[in-house]
Amino acid sequence: MKMVVEYDKNIEKKIKLKEAEFNGYYKIKLIFSDGTEQIVDFGPFLEKSQHPSIRKYLELNRFKSFKVVDGNLNWNDYDLIFPIADLYEGRI
Repeated sequence: MKMVVEYDKNIEKKIKLKEAEFNGYYKIKLIFSDGTEQIVDFGPFLEKSQHPSIRKYLELNRFKSFKVVDGNLNWNDYDLIFPIADLYEGRI
């Protein structure tokens, strides 16, 4: 059996992160390529995690060292990264 799926190319938009700025405590203001803005609070995620490689970002200076790389929010060469779709929705 052969299945053929057709996609509307207009639906397939690629959203990328354009800008990110520290917004206090563990919050980051994110601006996406379509103009959407979100403030995402990473505090609960970091505090709930038991993994040392994630918990190290509770150190505020380390948390603030994020960069936008290739349209993604990135810490320390992909040491910590989140799906764009989740960030776009304002959740992690």
